Amino acid sequence: MPAAIAALLALAAPAPALAETLYVTAGRLLDVASGAVLTGQCILTEGERIVRIEPCAAAPEGAQRVDWSAYSVLPGLIDLHTHLADTGSSADLADPLKTSPVETVLIGARNARVTLEAGFTTVRDVGTYRGLTDVALRNAIAKGLVPGPRMFVAGAYLTHPGGGGELNGVVPNDRLPADMRLGVLSGPDEAAARATFLFDGGVDFLKLMATGAVLAIGTEPGEPELTEAEMRAAIAVAAARGSYATAHAHGEEGIKAAIRSGVRSIEHASLIDEEGLAMAREHGVWLVMDIFNGDYIDAVGTAEGWPEEYLRKNRETTQVQRDAFRRAVELGVPLAFGSDAGVYPHGLNARQFRYMVEGGMSPRQAIAAATTSAAQVLGKGQELGRIAPGYLADMIAVSGDPLADITVLERVSAVIKGGKLVP
Repeated sequence: MPAAIAALLALAAPAPALAETLYVTAGRLLDVASGAVLTGQCILTEGERIVRIEPCAAAPEGAQRVDWSAYSVLPGLIDLHTHLADTGSSADLADPLKTSPVETVLIGARNARVTLEAGFTTVRDVGTYRGLTDVALRNAIAKGLVPGPRMFVAGAYLTHPGGGGELNGVVPNDRLPADMRLGVLSGPDEAAARATFLFDGGVDFLKLMATGAVLAIGTEPGEPELTEAEMRAAIAVAAARGSYATAHAHGEEGIKAAIRSGVRSIEHASLIDEEGLAMAREHGVWLVMDIFNGDYIDAVGTAEGWPEEYLRKNRETTQVQRDAFRRAVELGVPLAFGSDAGVYPHGLNARQFRYMVEGGMSPRQAIAAATTSAAQVLGKGQELGRIAPGYLADMIAVSGDPLADITVLERVSAVIKGGKLVP
């Protein structure tokens, strides 16, 4: 570009926005790491980050005081299993096909806003039928074009033809649009090639379909899907890109193969057995178990006429998954928060907390699963999941004490993301 044109463009570019400075008065400040609840504390943020926490005094010059003195204040919540950039579950199997990529992103923008307003300032989006629409949504949020949580995205499902990551039962799969089959593969070489393509397309991590799925026609949750060799090939690409993979895995054999392959986390883990739990604990593999949405699928899916195959598989996995969750808590297996939002309406993510407490977690453990633990899964434990100096200024305000009543997290009163109040 000629120097004169570059200079003109520089002059025409908008000036960078001045960093905001907030001085947040916290009624009760929860330190998730220690479990301590502090009073009389104020949080100073500059730009996107927390500068210091101190006994409240006069707000520094130029800082906007945010009065949360009537609330409990805790870190912004993290959901590791969402589907923002998708149409959601319904009785109409063809809905994702009827919805264009552009419309899918617009639906995702709506989903992103309600998720942020519900107190989830960061999400991991673990797959969409319209490949890479989640990348577009993530980028739009990062640029400030639409409000939403900070997103980490998978781009597409790495799956076998006709597998749990395909839109089965609508038209012959080879007639589906190309953007709906970006992750379809057979064999280790194709697994590596598809993984490379997705990283080149801007994804943050990989989603491997290690078993069949509940909400996919023609697959069974207990049946292995991707082979260990295929998963290893994809994970090698992720490692070379400084990233990782998570595995959708309901069945015990698929879970064990995924752990042996080197995944960082297992999604669902519905049918995990004692050996699988021991392997997860030994290898430090996180379980992300969506133990709320089985009730929603059974009630709403039945009322709305979802495919009987979906409802049957949901009935077969709901209680056994909850039993496995309780056993995982007892054994000290690493557990992090993931709700599968998109199966049910976005914004209801926090309903899962009560199920986690009923499943044996203390309220503090459940909150940690959606803050400090989830941040570790993302590889962001030094900047997400805590209210502490140097961390990103993500925090929420709720009425009541979440350590006494976890359901108060279902009613978030105010949100700050990246040092900015969410209007």
